[in-house]
Amino acid sequence: MINKAYIIGNIGSDIQHRDAQNGSIASFSVATSENWTDKSGEKKETTEWHKIVVFGKLAEIVGQYYKKGNKVYVEGKLQTRSWEGDDGVKRYTTEIVVNGFGGVIKNLTPKGVTEDRPTTNNQPMPEVKVADNTGFDDDIPF
Repeated sequence: MINKAYIIGNIGSDIQHRDAQNGSIASFSVATSENWTDKSGEKKETTEWHKIVVFGKLAEIVGQYYKKGNKVYVEGKLQTRSWEGDDGVKRYTTEIVVNGFGGVIKNLTPKGVTEDRPTTNNQPMPEVKVADNTGFDDDIPF
């Protein structure tokens, strides 16, 4: 079984970073857009929003280096969770989770640049890859 999601988009919200009992957690949204021309020749665009959740040391790095407006590559697993709201209604959300299952986050925005403002630090924005424990070879012949 394979559960893997790959997206390239822009971070659409400030990174929410918090410390939990089991380590750090970072969450944010990423927007991906699709453009096309309809039958009448009118240009159309639709945007899809993806919730991203990152755990552990990777969450600390994301909280420090990644900003709203950055273009990012995200690779992780899809996970749906549910909870009961204050009104007693069961709610669901689906997230892309980046943790110890071969997850990757790569900042595609040049160092020191965001869509709306420069970064305040001059530290490099590293690509972060979590160890892949799937046991699969990347040279699958299909």
